[in-house]
Amino acid sequence: AVTTVQSSVWNQLSIIKEAAFEVDLPSSAFISNFTIEREIEKFRVAVSVPSGARMSFCLSYEELLPRRLGRYELSLGLRPGQLVQNFTLDVDVTERTGISFIKVLPLKTSRLLSNTAQGKNVNYSPTLQQQNSISPKGLNADFIIQYDVDLRDLMGDVQVYDGYFVHYFAPRGLPVVPKDVIFVIDVSGSMIGTKIKQTKQAMSTILGDLREGDHFNIITFSDKVHTWKKGRTVRATRQNVRDAKEFVKRIIAEGWTNINAALLSAAQLVNPPSSGSSSRLSSHRVPLVIFLTDGEATIGVTSGDTILTNAKRALGSASLFGLAFGDDADFLLLKRLALDNRGVARMVYEDADAALQLKGFYDEVASPLLSDIQLSYLDDQAFDITRSLFPNYFQGSELVVAGRVKAGVKDLKVSVSATDSKQRMKVENDVLISHAKGNGSADSLDCFGGLEGISSFVHRLWAYFTIKELLLAKLNATDPATQRLLADKATNLSLKYNFVTPVTSLVVVKPDADEAAPTPTTAKPTTHRHPSVCYLCSYAWVDGDPHFVVQLPKLHQNLCFTVDGRANDVLRLLEDPERGIIVDGRLTGAPSKHGVEDRSRTYFDQLTISTATGISGDIMITLSLDAVVVEGEGRDAIPINQQGSVTRQGVTVTVDNHRSCWIELAKGVRFLVLFHHYKHPSYLQMAHLGFYVTDGRGLSDSTQGLLGTDFSKPLLNICYSFTYQIVVCCYIHVQNAAYCNLQANGYKHWAKIRSERITNFQSMYILGIVFVFFKKHLFFFLCTTLVIS
Repeated sequence: AVTTVQSSVWNQLSIIKEAAFEVDLPSSAFISNFTIEREIEKFRVAVSVPSGARMSFCLSYEELLPRRLGRYELSLGLRPGQLVQNFTLDVDVTERTGISFIKVLPLKTSRLLSNTAQGKNVNYSPTLQQQNSISPKGLNADFIIQYDVDLRDLMGDVQVYDGYFVHYFAPRGLPVVPKDVIFVIDVSGSMIGTKIKQTKQAMSTILGDLREGDHFNIITFSDKVHTWKKGRTVRATRQNVRDAKEFVKRIIAEGWTNINAALLSAAQLVNPPSSGSSSRLSSHRVPLVIFLTDGEATIGVTSGDTILTNAKRALGSASLFGLAFGDDADFLLLKRLALDNRGVARMVYEDADAALQLKGFYDEVASPLLSDIQLSYLDDQAFDITRSLFPNYFQGSELVVAGRVKAGVKDLKVSVSATDSKQRMKVENDVLISHAKGNGSADSLDCFGGLEGISSFVHRLWAYFTIKELLLAKLNATDPATQRLLADKATNLSLKYNFVTPVTSLVVVKPDADEAAPTPTTAKPTTHRHPSVCYLCSYAWVDGDPHFVVQLPKLHQNLCFTVDGRANDVLRLLEDPERGIIVDGRLTGAPSKHGVEDRSRTYFDQLTISTATGISGDIMITLSLDAVVVEGEGRDAIPINQQGSVTRQGVTVTVDNHRSCWIELAKGVRFLVLFHHYKHPSYLQMAHLGFYVTDGRGLSDSTQGLLGTDFSKPLLNICYSFTYQIVVCCYIHVQNAAYCNLQANGYKHWAKIRSERITNFQSMYILGIVFVFFKKHLFFFLCTTLVIS
């Protein structure tokens, strides 16, 4: 599905106003184009609309609509945040094999305008009055269209266009295969209240839907694991189902979370020691484990890698479906478990309909029709094929494979082998490529721009699938080199096909007024971005690996630079000898990025702030990733996961739960420290501290250090480290006055040379990087001879 969202705004006020453009995107969608237009110019996403000006936004995103429960569903979020004068939604649905039904879920004034065998058009154009009748603040709903296609061939539908093919496999009318299903339910203390109530409600309904040929069992776990029927699954008879419902009613949430023990207990039920391979084959039941948790492993085996290894070894051929209940669940671990064990993972959101979400997911996997499905294509005909081996095919779902066809091939031989309720089956068919090209007409496929549009769609669908699989493989890889290789491949494909994915980002360029508007770049490699603080008005700060930002007064510009150091180095961030204020930061090491292994990556894991109050000694404040310690007239420690405040000799330290710490040393001297923690960090992410000078007006003119400068005057004072030998000179021209600050970097100390106003030419023979501001533009270059004039 290709979705294009267009929005126009008009600023009728006499002042400049900011315009925001927000669109709800499906989690599986890739953005493929974004444009902001003001006449013919291109602007960034965050834009200010001049008085009387009109501006339009246009966003396109693409996704593969999954078939679930016998239908495709397109959901469009309609949340403009206000009443809209001209609101129109048009949806064209076109399928080559024909549409069996289409349904628009109730929303006033929606209409099915056209209805043909291969195409449908839906229109929704509510008036202002109709929007107001729904809500005075405008629409706040999802516009949902459900439909299915005619697909009578057991082999499915194979489309071949311009060297690429896509195979939709969704056979109908097959008998349901019985299943062995193990429900593994987290009953730790965090499930208490609404979560456990909704889980019980959903389980009662799910147990009632079991077929008599199914076998099942229930495991509950916290710090201990309890199995309803020890050592075996039981048949889903009426009596067993009643007994199971009574067991569920008695569940109590308490204790810790032992994920590893629960998974191993489930494995013993689907692969009991006494059952050999012959008994499993004779039963023809599909083994499924549905695993629900709302937290992380807190007791027993807590290492994610160890849990993954144990689960994969124990579960064997069983499919594991992970349900992460709420934002605190370890969704990354569940996704990796599902990838390793023939299943999928889903989020269950903590809403009033959580029970329906749980039941809805079970319905998708309740009716297996085939297992161990292999879709095959001859090696001398097809290549670059996406995933073609699937553990299960469930009623109402669909399996999709894409690939490339070799030049000169006229017939594509396709075969399907799978196990049904009785035996192993195999079906073969030949697809005439010449017929596939001409199947359909430009009129019937109008929503894609005719056959040319369909060809492009099949091509891009192959790229979409390949990128998705590379990202999943990267998620499941443990070797950093393999992860980097997979990320590079996904990045290259994303750039080639203009997809915004987790490894690329969207860049929209705003040109100068006197320049021609360039075409926006819609996909660039993503750089590691650390959390930014948008609500601060800081003079200078350091965060991340360490990224320093110094605000240049009167130029209204920020200068950003990075310092390379080593683990356990201590950097002098700021020193005011007149006020007796010193700020030091200690570095901790982190893994190197791909391609720059020779450059170490570091973060701040400890900050020390001292101030000479002149009353009865110094105040020392030590901030780490665990606590804030204030020493002077006693010792106070505040864990960062709590809120608290300490005042000593006019110095106030305030810790905000998990997020930040404010330090007010004196009037006009205020610092902020941010605590950056990652719930499920990648190998590049490190918990670290960020330091911000939010008010530096009270610092003296003699302030030194990496962030030290007179914040009220147009001086720039930085140092850029390059193997501990570089000296950086910065030259700024402000209001006909030239100022220069030099920082000399030695191995163990920072030295500073401050110059006065420069009136003569001067030459300095140094190796360094020069930052020059000229007419509000920043230039930088390497040099061995630097001339300041």
